[in-house]
Amino acid sequence: MKPLLFKVAKTNEETVRILQEDYPYFFDKLHYHAETQIMVIVAGEGTYFIGDAIGNFKAGDVFVLGANLPHFFRSSHPYYSTSSTLRSKNISILFALASMGERILELPEFYAVTKLLDRSKRGLKLEGKARQKIYAAAHRMAQKEGLPRIIYLLKQLHKLSMSEELIPLSHINFEPTELPADTKKINVVINYIMMNFNKDIVVSDAANVANLSINAFCRFFKLHTRKTFSMFLNEVRIGHACKMLIEEGFSVKEIAFQSGYYNISYFNRQFKQITGMTPSEYSKAHRARHNKMD
Repeated sequence: MKPLLFKVAKTNEETVRILQEDYPYFFDKLHYHAETQIMVIVAGEGTYFIGDAIGNFKAGDVFVLGANLPHFFRSSHPYYSTSSTLRSKNISILFALASMGERILELPEFYAVTKLLDRSKRGLKLEGKARQKIYAAAHRMAQKEGLPRIIYLLKQLHKLSMSEELIPLSHINFEPTELPADTKKINVVINYIMMNFNKDIVVSDAANVANLSINAFCRFFKLHTRKTFSMFLNEVRIGHACKMLIEEGFSVKEIAFQSGYYNISYFNRQFKQITGMTPSEYSKAHRARHNKMD
């Protein structure tokens, strides 16, 4: 995986960096950084790519992204409209505990937290009470400075390390890589896919965008995403279909068409292959979870 190396701006006075961002859409370039990041979605929705995982995010979601884990959060299409008044807001907590001392993570008291940070290298999505608590804690942490902020972060990490409501996202850990010369090219290709997944696009279209032959492009894309072009495209499309099913009010035929599928049987096969459920089963499961939460 060779995404963009993103260096987090920080001052010498800050061990824990907190960014409160409010933009029309999220930073949507595939990137990674040396710091662990707690990403709290305050407003906005769209598609995430974390490691080799693709899914949907919405306001209220919370993620823990380990050091050097490639990721991006791309807002939904309406957020990119020049006439849009929609906003994408998040609180990002960035930190590297090793900066507090090389041996701090070797202390027995940090054993559970060290395991949490290791798990976060695959990306973690918080559910249930863990999500609610960290969502609220992030807002409080943003009001703290200096040592009180560090102590408060350590308390939250300790709580998370005890939680069973952390869902791993990526199937594999990612190791840091050097900044590649073709970083811009892979982001151009991903942007093309995200803007056109609901159209009848094929691998040759993406290869043309990258200015590569089809064979060279297939190798290039697999190297950078750990997925084939068709796998990536289908996961983006099915992710969009899941979002439409949750919103309700659409027929399966409408959802398939608006997700880039013109053959219902093929759509149903891809949906079950990726989610493990049929569209109707997925919709029922979502309603059951929603009713349980109510």
